[in-house]
Amino acid sequence: MVALSCVSVSCTDDFEEINTDPNRIEKISPGTLLNPILYEMASFNTSRSDAYTFEIMQVALPYPSPSGGEHRYDIGDNAGNSTWNTYYRWLTNIKEMHAAAVAAQDPNYEAIALTLNAWTYSLLTDSFGDVPMDEAARGDEGIFYPAFNTQEEVYRRILGDLETANSLFDTSKDMIYGTEILYGNDAADWQRFCNSLRLRLLLRVSKRTEMGSFEKMAAMINDPAKYPVFTSNDDAAILQIPGIPPLISPWGRAVDFRTGRAAAEFFVDNLNNMNDPRLSKFFGQARLKDGTTTIGYKGIPSGYAGGEAQFDFTPSNLNIALVTAPMIAVIMSYAEVEFIKAELAQKGVITSDAQTHYENGVKAAIEQWGATVPAGYFENPAAAYDGTLERIMLQKYYALYFNDYQQWFEYRRTGLPVLPTTEAMLNNKQVPVRFRYPASVQISNSANYRKAVETMGGDDINTKGWWEK
Repeated sequence: MVALSCVSVSCTDDFEEINTDPNRIEKISPGTLLNPILYEMASFNTSRSDAYTFEIMQVALPYPSPSGGEHRYDIGDNAGNSTWNTYYRWLTNIKEMHAAAVAAQDPNYEAIALTLNAWTYSLLTDSFGDVPMDEAARGDEGIFYPAFNTQEEVYRRILGDLETANSLFDTSKDMIYGTEILYGNDAADWQRFCNSLRLRLLLRVSKRTEMGSFEKMAAMINDPAKYPVFTSNDDAAILQIPGIPPLISPWGRAVDFRTGRAAAEFFVDNLNNMNDPRLSKFFGQARLKDGTTTIGYKGIPSGYAGGEAQFDFTPSNLNIALVTAPMIAVIMSYAEVEFIKAELAQKGVITSDAQTHYENGVKAAIEQWGATVPAGYFENPAAAYDGTLERIMLQKYYALYFNDYQQWFEYRRTGLPVLPTTEAMLNNKQVPVRFRYPASVQISNSANYRKAVETMGGDDINTKGWWEK
């Protein structure tokens, strides 16, 4: 009875003080979550680029691979599970970061949170189509079964948020909440990333004329003082991963990156034709079956039919240096901005010279990986600008190498570059255009799932999203 009376009467006087964990942060700052968000998102996206994009876009493939596989467009129902779960986990943290920035009345961190939110939601909706947004990450409010937003709604929101973010950045104001790992607290660099991302996403939805994408992009490019974008590789959103914990390579064992893998013939052949210096950065040389005689850079067809005995050589494999720290994780490159401008100039949307932007993009993409553009590179007919969108998109394909799902997204937007097919490819030899929703979503949020599927026209890997139609 003594203990009970103590609890009910006087022993509560210092209860809160005694039971406060001194190691627990009572209130987060706007910068508390920024570095974990940047590292975990960039690290995950780099690993997915290798695991999925390389195969679907004929960069590399498993070897040997007697049947099936994503390089044959055999996409499992669970292929997108980690993408869905990872993005929503970090969207929750981005939401918390945004709330802390608003509470602290810090416009730069608020703008950064809006930029990160737009980046993550763009990846999510481009991977699945319609996704929960308005009601997502609201479990603390008792919303455990969120309704889905249409892809159009998601895009209108994130494009609007990026415009708002651009207006919020105050480059005269210091970023005071620790040192962030992407730009080292340079708000001007963050603003350039914000606007470069907006260009990417406006181009992504440009087939939808109601979005006015071309007019908005032209207005941005014609007013660089108001809408600064990347102008060099130094501006690019590329995360340096030094290998010092916690910033370590996504590959616990770098050797796993190349074990049981081969370079794809399409990817390697184009680089060979262009005499491109990225070959040695991306791959090792192929060898004869004796295991010692090198025969240059040579890949095998994605989705090949038959067994590996048909190849009288051991194909080029991935360069382990790409995932050995210090390494980089590409969020968005300067080269991509130049290829966006090249496409707009080629289409007559802006008045600058398409060839100049094209060559700037190629040069930036090559130098990004530590190589140098050889003398006479653009005199080679295979590498020279020929006035076509096809040529721009071919080089953009290489510029988007190891950049999350961007090669896949841009292929779906343009159908370029034209990828070869084989008789062993499944799905009617068509590149899939989305992941299926995770089974956990189908089961736990079934009513909203069914509504979304009805709106989209099916939960199938070939169900096109709003901006693709």
